[in-house]
Amino acid sequence: MIKAKIYVTLKPSILDPQGKVVTNTLHSLGYSEVNETRISKFIELNFDTDDEVKVRKDLEVICDKVLANPNTETYSFELEK
Repeated sequence: MIKAKIYVTLKPSILDPQGKVVTNTLHSLGYSEVNETRISKFIELNFDTDDEVKVRKDLEVICDKVLANPNTETYSFELEK
């Protein structure tokens, strides 16, 4: 069995309004040293196989077609056996 840990983040050029709200809230709570917040997604998928090459290929397709919007987001992943 292989577990995939997938991180989907906004591209640096994309504004993050949710992150801006969190930053403003932190400032109002006295955490003025926080200068930016970016909100991301973390996804775990479990694969019932030990074929790491196939899982990597499948993950590229899954991330491109389902989990990340290629226009606004990037992704990375790591595998655990």
